Amino acid sequence: MDTEGTHDGRTARGGRVPRPAGPPALPPKPSHAPTVGSPLATWARTPRPKAEPGVWRFGYVPRTGQEPEAGSGRTLLSGAVLALVACVIVWTVMRNGYLPYWTVPVKVLTPGDWWTGDRWAALSGEPVKGSGGDVALPLYELLFDAALLYGFGRLGSWTKAWRLLIAARGRLAHAGAVGLLGLIALWLVSELALPARMVVYPFLSLDAQAQSTNVAMMGRADTVINVLIVAVFLWFALRSPTIEPRAATPAVPGDAGSAPEDGADPAQWPQLRDAGLWEVAERLGGEVAGGRMNDVDYARIRRAWDSVQADPSRVRAFADSVRDKGAAACLHPSGDRDLPVRAARHDLLARQVLLGSVEDQERNPYARRGTPLALDPEVLGTSLLAVGPSGTGKTARLVRPVVESLALQALAGQAAVIAVGSAGSAGPGLGPDGGYDIVVRVGDPGSVHDLDLYGGTADPDEAATLLAEAFVGDLPGVDVRRAATALAQLLGPYRTAHGRFPAVPELRELLDGPSPALDALRHALADAGEQAMLRELDARARQHGAPADPGPALADRLALLDRPAFAGFFDTTGQGRPFSMRALEHPVRVRIDLPERGHADASRMLARLLLAQFNACAAARADRSLFAFLALDDASHTLTPETVRGVQRLRSVNAGVLLTLRALDDVPEALRTPLLGAVGCRMAFSGVTTWDGKRFAEAWGTEWVETRDVTHRTVFADQPLTRAIHAFRKMVTGKAVTTDAVTVRQVERERWSASELAHAVPPGCAVLSLTSVRGERAAPLLVRLAGTG
Repeated sequence: MDTEGTHDGRTARGGRVPRPAGPPALPPKPSHAPTVGSPLATWARTPRPKAEPGVWRFGYVPRTGQEPEAGSGRTLLSGAVLALVACVIVWTVMRNGYLPYWTVPVKVLTPGDWWTGDRWAALSGEPVKGSGGDVALPLYELLFDAALLYGFGRLGSWTKAWRLLIAARGRLAHAGAVGLLGLIALWLVSELALPARMVVYPFLSLDAQAQSTNVAMMGRADTVINVLIVAVFLWFALRSPTIEPRAATPAVPGDAGSAPEDGADPAQWPQLRDAGLWEVAERLGGEVAGGRMNDVDYARIRRAWDSVQADPSRVRAFADSVRDKGAAACLHPSGDRDLPVRAARHDLLARQVLLGSVEDQERNPYARRGTPLALDPEVLGTSLLAVGPSGTGKTARLVRPVVESLALQALAGQAAVIAVGSAGSAGPGLGPDGGYDIVVRVGDPGSVHDLDLYGGTADPDEAATLLAEAFVGDLPGVDVRRAATALAQLLGPYRTAHGRFPAVPELRELLDGPSPALDALRHALADAGEQAMLRELDARARQHGAPADPGPALADRLALLDRPAFAGFFDTTGQGRPFSMRALEHPVRVRIDLPERGHADASRMLARLLLAQFNACAAARADRSLFAFLALDDASHTLTPETVRGVQRLRSVNAGVLLTLRALDDVPEALRTPLLGAVGCRMAFSGVTTWDGKRFAEAWGTEWVETRDVTHRTVFADQPLTRAIHAFRKMVTGKAVTTDAVTVRQVERERWSASELAHAVPPGCAVLSLTSVRGERAAPLLVRLAGTG
């Protein structure tokens, strides 16, 4: 189907993207998609509310309430217990008659003939049998007991203590505590300590001559009262307790709250029904219900429909493709519908990958504690820098999941991803070959694809600028602009004479100075009458050998690529299958393996070239709807002043990079601060050095915090008895009697100090700050990465 250039483009400028020879096979069953044991329809219906950057939105439930003060649990418990003891004491004193006038109010407010004795003696008298006093007194006592419980409950904060100390421990603890209270209430009622039965008995039709009948009737009344009490406590035990949630956790998919707010069922494709494509919606709904569609298919077809809405002329082609192919409509050019294996959990509707969870500790904001952590193009578009020593999991727990997520989005027509790593990281490092459209193994004779040294451009000046940045951008004392001019003075004439750029051996020979190759090029240009290009060669000849000539440095760097191991690579004759960054206009999945072990300098130079080409090509794309991403598994010695500035400009062109470093020492001193300022997301793994931690601490800045200073002052008594008591207390406890003076103040402190980053980050954890392309920020969070316990 011809729906969009990202789905049916057959070639990229400067290189051809490989296509499958036969019809696509059915995709393998995903290991994590959409969730274990959850069908696609339930996955699609699960809400994904808006949240702060880095929050896993799949079924996210925000955490409510405020952080309890330190020690509040112990304070609540002691206050509640003291209030309970006081309540029991007051209740016992009154019930046992030690305060005889506590029933005066009910006797004053009721008729005097309800009580024995005259008007004033009735204040201490008993109710007259058969009068309203039989009901008024126990009812008053019951209401008085309730008022006593309410007053002391407010005084001891029983409701808050119940919510935080009992209900917060789960339904089982809540139900058990309610059951215990119910048994206590039944016992008090049976012992007539709570006069609930005495309120009911006067309303019974009792016969003084039929004692057995009276006993049976009162027994039935007692049973009814007990049943009512049990029902009340059972209702409290079964109702959902209102608690302060420990963390914002994902809701269970498919529960009552998972339906969208507008009532439309995403699994039935309401957007197609609204457009009048009922038959297409029914076909896709059947694919979902029949289990023939996976999450990649769902996201891919949604993306195709969005492109169709931008160009209504494609509606017929879209409808025909869905009717004919069902879930396999609008396929990725490779024909793949999923990756061979998934190492992380992904949500393609929110375009997120789950990396781990935010640690539930005081260094993190209360609202983010315990929340799952995820990355998406919104934050990756500001680029991410990760620093950590070897063995901390940068590749397995960060680079691999992020690259895998963007590879899935590429299959859905939403992204283009290029992963660059050393040859040793192939396979389990950055994923199997089957998960990529193009795999370039530089220096491996068995590599199917080659690397375009010139980035697919036909402009000699642009190619010279990129090559100069890669070859001498890291050399102090070499002017990159002069180097670019020197290269352009050779690349332009050569392309004019031969219709292509020179190969590595040819370019090296031209840079070495006067040579037969240079003479042959001059004669070819003279025969073609290219006077402008001849002037370029003459200018290059005049500069050769000058003190500031960058030619020797360029030739020395180019010699790193003119080795037998790279024979057959960087071909410019059109006989190979070179990959160029111009393919970023298509949803490609590319992995480039650099020979880090045997050719470390050449690998670093190629990494610099790839980063410079990515910055240029991502900004030069005509269609920026695809999110372009470059992941450098090891960015050591690859950054230059120009590439750092280019990284900062990527967020405005829907692109981003992921850079990992073992230490900031792998970056020139002058670029360390600009690099931390150029990226929006910064990640410090456990084990960073204090001087690296200092750079991160400066980048993360400071915040206002409340501190409490406690001063202990010794108490000196003047009275002999008090001094004796203090002496006895010191003898028993071993400490002098002191008083505490607490000073509370607001101070400005670093969010994370260099020492804390170096020594307080546990293994398997990292400190991560995020910034979205819209400017939303997440403060540095201590996160535990998935797979680290």
